[in-house]
Amino acid sequence: MTETIGNPLSWGAQFFGRAGEAAQAAHDGLAGAAAEPPAIRAIGTADIRAALRDGMADFMALRTDVIAMCLLYPLIGALIVYAALNQNFVHLVYPLLSGFALVGPAAAVGLYEMSKRREAGLETGWADGFRVLRSPSIAGIAVLAAMLAGTFAIWILVALGVHALTMGPDLPVSARAFLTEVLTTGHGWAMIVLGTGVGFVFAAAVLVASAFSFPLMVDRPVGLPVAVVTSARVARQSPGTVALWGLIVAALLVLGSIPLLLGLAVVLPVLGHATWHLYRRAVV
Repeated sequence: MTETIGNPLSWGAQFFGRAGEAAQAAHDGLAGAAAEPPAIRAIGTADIRAALRDGMADFMALRTDVIAMCLLYPLIGALIVYAALNQNFVHLVYPLLSGFALVGPAAAVGLYEMSKRREAGLETGWADGFRVLRSPSIAGIAVLAAMLAGTFAIWILVALGVHALTMGPDLPVSARAFLTEVLTTGHGWAMIVLGTGVGFVFAAAVLVASAFSFPLMVDRPVGLPVAVVTSARVARQSPGTVALWGLIVAALLVLGSIPLLLGLAVVLPVLGHATWHLYRRAVV
């Protein structure tokens, strides 16, 4: 078949046609095919134990792939610490590392996809984590991920404000001097208490909005509003269990961060897989 050179009008028509298709796809991804939130069930501590057990099983079955994939996260954390220490921003090391957990649910979407495939009995490898990019709900996933990134940025600004309010506007002269002032002075303890309280509010909001919404969008063609509402409904249905899950996540992230952040290469994938299994127990 002979190809001909199109004129500007045909080029324009093709361009706007493809742009319209892309816009429609984005709209469908945000709105979703399901208008009603799915049914949910109450979950308890037994479900958390089972989810962690199943998450560990997924990790062990996919261990080589997942560790190779998730070594990126400790590397990013180490770079954050390096940048903070070398730019005389030692007072931001803790907010940066703790705030890193705010975007963790978005970073784990590939793990949800891998757990989903293994649950279905399909052969699964590290490349399957990228199948989520072809999900019908990818627009909603991307928007919620961007919202979490924005929340992370706001948290850093708030942390700067808390430091200025309690410790003053001057930057620390060294890490040792900063730690000494924080742990041995009244305004240092005031910063710890105030910063922890504000950080708890940020973490709780992210937990309620995203703990089950990302797995739901990976699992089904639902839109962002339905996914977030469903996640909030699960938190309202089982507030104690969801709060306990948040505490377990925080504790394991702290433990994984202690050995130079290297433990995160194990903690993050296990938590990611376990989150998928907890979602499967919470959403019918």
